[in-house]
Amino acid sequence: MRLYGLTGGIGAGKSEAARLLAARGVPVLDADRIGHEVLLPGGPAFAPVAAAFGPGILGPDGAVDRDRLARVVFANPDALRRLNEITHPEIFREIARRAADFAADGAEVCVVEAALLGEDGRMPPMLSGLILVSAPVALRVRRLAAARGMAEDEARRRIAAQSDPETKRAFAVLVLDNSGDLEHLQRQTDRLAEELLAGPL
Repeated sequence: MRLYGLTGGIGAGKSEAARLLAARGVPVLDADRIGHEVLLPGGPAFAPVAAAFGPGILGPDGAVDRDRLARVVFANPDALRRLNEITHPEIFREIARRAADFAADGAEVCVVEAALLGEDGRMPPMLSGLILVSAPVALRVRRLAAARGMAEDEARRRIAAQSDPETKRAFAVLVLDNSGDLEHLQRQTDRLAEELLAGPL
């Protein structure tokens, strides 16, 4: 099984690229969705995160309130680092399990959509390669405002909380330029899907 990471800063369009790849028959795993699942009550990261950040991050139903947790960690780099230390191993374990399920069904390639891949400046060892979705910061801010109703200062704060995705160009096997319209991105993902399904990039 060849496992490729698909990454990009918030607002760059990696989720749209993932959707287009999936539509072309490439198996895709959403690390953010898996991250939600490991934080559900009874999930492997729920108790450690609740213990680390306290009852203030829990909603009335006793589950982790993602908005409350985000307000804590995006305002404090140490808190964000602690959250990642707890959740990332559990997320990667689940990714490996689901990729193995795809392989058992005959798939030879799988793409993992995740914003935080390569944050330490290195290729995660479980990956065959990293694909970067790139867009200018000003465009990313406008997209976050349009798609999520985010105020400009909040959008810029979220962008600043991530490492500069452009540093990942140094070890990305492919860069998708998402500074244009959807048709421009689709042409690139169509080519990428063909290449991924044909063999190693």
